[in-house]
Amino acid sequence: MRALLARLRAALLNRQFIVYVAGGVLCALIDIGLMQWLRARGIDTVLASSAGFGAGLLVNYAFHAKVTFSTIAGGRSFARYLCVVAANYLLTIAMVAAAERLCDAALAGKILSLPAVAVNGYLLGRHWIFRR
Repeated sequence: MRALLARLRAALLNRQFIVYVAGGVLCALIDIGLMQWLRARGIDTVLASSAGFGAGLLVNYAFHAKVTFSTIAGGRSFARYLCVVAANYLLTIAMVAAAERLCDAALAGKILSLPAVAVNGYLLGRHWIFRR
């Protein structure tokens, strides 16, 4: 168990993981920025939010394929990426629901889900989505 924790710690402190997190922050800014820009132009909130989410998702995939993991993007890896997005969404919803039920603090669940989703996305990206 100690060796496993040491390997996990080393994996998360490497340059590639830091690039992965930076890419996630960039894509979150694109998501939020596009949503806000569209809303300021009178676009419906749901449509604006969906457009931001879609743009962030596509940039996130391309960024990690080209920059983080330096692979050739393709249909197979994109399908795997979408599976991980769905799994991370379910993980987030589960953590938010649990926090709300246990301590009436949905925001705490959301905040706690962020590192869990980042680690899960990175490990699955490295070993499944973008493997060579």
